[in-house]
Amino acid sequence: MKYIFDNISDKCSKLTTIAYSTSFSFGIKALDKRLHAPIYGIYGFVRFADEIVDTFHDYDKYRLFHKFKEDTIDAIESKISLNPILNSFQKVVHDYNIEWELINTFLDSMEMDLDELQTYDADKYNKYILGSAEVVGLMCLKVFVDGDENKYNNLKPSAMSLGSAFQKVNFLRDANSDYSNLGRTYFPNVNMLNFSEEDKQKIEHDIELDFEEALEGIKNLPLSSRGGVYLAYIYYYNLFLKIKSLPSSRILQERIRIPNSNKIKLMLQSILRNQLNLI
Repeated sequence: MKYIFDNISDKCSKLTTIAYSTSFSFGIKALDKRLHAPIYGIYGFVRFADEIVDTFHDYDKYRLFHKFKEDTIDAIESKISLNPILNSFQKVVHDYNIEWELINTFLDSMEMDLDELQTYDADKYNKYILGSAEVVGLMCLKVFVDGDENKYNNLKPSAMSLGSAFQKVNFLRDANSDYSNLGRTYFPNVNMLNFSEEDKQKIEHDIELDFEEALEGIKNLPLSSRGGVYLAYIYYYNLFLKIKSLPSSRILQERIRIPNSNKIKLMLQSILRNQLNLI
């Protein structure tokens, strides 16, 4: 009867994704159906880790995080966990041969967020981007190529660039709350008390390069995953364009977002472009 527990675990990961991210939820729905559960499994795992370090301020985050890390190791080694999110994730790890190096790199970046009042230099910034975003893109790529190592190695740079672009857009979108509420400044050599147009334009140029590299890889994904990944790309690129159109002062005053009604329009447009091979 373990399949019942595994099914419940997968549903928990799916509910977690839907509750936390409409963009990724829509993107996953555009994937081939057999890819839904493993991608939900990855998202649920990374979401829970991120939630510990970002929001559980009234609890002992150090203890919670390190317990989560220990439980992750145990789940992967035992091939089961009574934590449904970790049970779902460990199955993805084994089914798609996700290396521990990717998981450990991700957890190391999350651990960096346990330190209050973080200010990042270039090395720490790149390390954080690698662990918090780029390796998550590689975990998903493992699922998308389904064992094709040549395709995986060819698409690695683009998958990492897509994760990097998403994370940097998140940094701009969340700059106000990250600095005001959490005391974090992710962008190196940037004073958030005096966030200038020049600062913003340099960051945007960097993000634009990531998006360009990412799109080349998306074009070469298997058809089973190309449409869903392209949809997530479209959502984030349009969020990026909206941020880009606003003055730097607005970034520190509000959280910029794309309304769900607009997301539906973008979804329909991206599906059509993908079907017509117009990506």
